[in-house]
Amino acid sequence: RHLYWSLAQMLAHATSNGASTRPGDLWATGTVSGPEPGSYGCLMELTWRGERPLALGDGLRRSFLEDGDTVVMRGWCEGEGAVSIGLGEVRGTVLPAL
Repeated sequence: RHLYWSLAQMLAHATSNGASTRPGDLWATGTVSGPEPGSYGCLMELTWRGERPLALGDGLRRSFLEDGDTVVMRGWCEGEGAVSIGLGEVRGTVLPAL
């Protein structure tokens, strides 16, 4: 709804430049955001480039990820009248720069 290119156009662009695809390949668009605050898709948008920190509880406020932070993302797919399908979880911890 808020993408500049459709998924079909992205696939056509990638394959026209030589990328091979096979049945079952997973395609993703990256961060997809909408125009309203409840539809922002990344921390940079949620904090207005770090100018408006998020309240995380216990008085903690954060504008950017910091060393030691753990990010957990869970995905699922659902539709009206359909069974919900879980896509699993991915988790990563921000490590300090060397």
